Amino acid sequence: MTKLKIGTGLRRKLESAGVLTVAVAAATTIAMQGPLMNGDDAKPMTQILAKSIPATAPAAKLAKGDSVEWDIANLDHASVDKWVARFTGTMKPSLEKYIERMDQYDEMITAKAEEKGVPKDLVYLAMIESGGLATAKSPVSARGLWQFMGATAREYGLTVRGKHDERIDPERSTEAALEYLGDLHDRFGSWYLAAAAYNVGQGRVSKELKRATGRSKGTDADFYLIAPNLPKETRDYVPKLIAAARIAKEPAKYGFAPTVTAKLN
Repeated sequence: MTKLKIGTGLRRKLESAGVLTVAVAAATTIAMQGPLMNGDDAKPMTQILAKSIPATAPAAKLAKGDSVEWDIANLDHASVDKWVARFTGTMKPSLEKYIERMDQYDEMITAKAEEKGVPKDLVYLAMIESGGLATAKSPVSARGLWQFMGATAREYGLTVRGKHDERIDPERSTEAALEYLGDLHDRFGSWYLAAAAYNVGQGRVSKELKRATGRSKGTDADFYLIAPNLPKETRDYVPKLIAAARIAKEPAKYGFAPTVTAKLN
C-alpha cells in the first residue's frame, strides 16, 4: 500500500460539506446474521452474512427531519433500516454494551477528529469495528478499537513489535486511524467510500467505482451503486455504521439509555 498525501484540515472540512450530494444509486435489502462480537465478547466478528444486493433497487436519499448534528451524510436506505431494526431487536443488548464502552472514548475521539479536520461521526466506525473494546482481536489478527492490521498500523506510525503493540493504545490508534481515513477520503471524495475502503481495501473500492462510474472519486450514494459487487461484509459495513450512529445520537428515541455522544449532539 502506498501512503497518500494528507490534505489540510480546512480542505477536508470543505470536502466534507460536499458529501451530502445525493445521486440515484441502486441497492436493496440485506439479510443480516450474527452479533458484532462472538460468544466470549472479546473478538469482533469479521464475517457478517448477507445476501447479494440486486442491481435494481430504491435510491439512497438524505434522511429528513434530523434533530441532531451530523458531519457525515445520513442517507436513508432500506439496508440502514434493516440494521436499525436489528440493533433495536435481537442485537439491542449487545449494542447497549458497545455504546456504554464507547462512552469512555467518545470525547477523546471526537476531539482528535476535530483537530484533524475529519468528521467526528467517525467515532461510530470504531464502535462497529471493536464494540468499544480496546484490546479486541479478530481471527485475522486485527487489533484494537480500530481493528488495524499490522502492516497498515506500521505504515501509519504505530509500533507493532512483540508485546509492544500500539494498536491497543486508544489514543495512538485513534490518531493513526483518523489519518488513514482522511487519506481514504482524499482519494475517494466520499466518507462512505472511505469507510468501505477501510473495511475491504482501497484497491477493491477503486476497481468497482471505476467499473460502475468511470471515475476515481465518487459520492456517498455511489457506495450503494457499487455495493452489489463488494464482499458481503463490506455491503453491510456502511449501513451498519449509519444505523449505529442514528441510535447512539438519539438513544432515547430507540429505547436506549443516554450516552456521552448523545449529550455532545
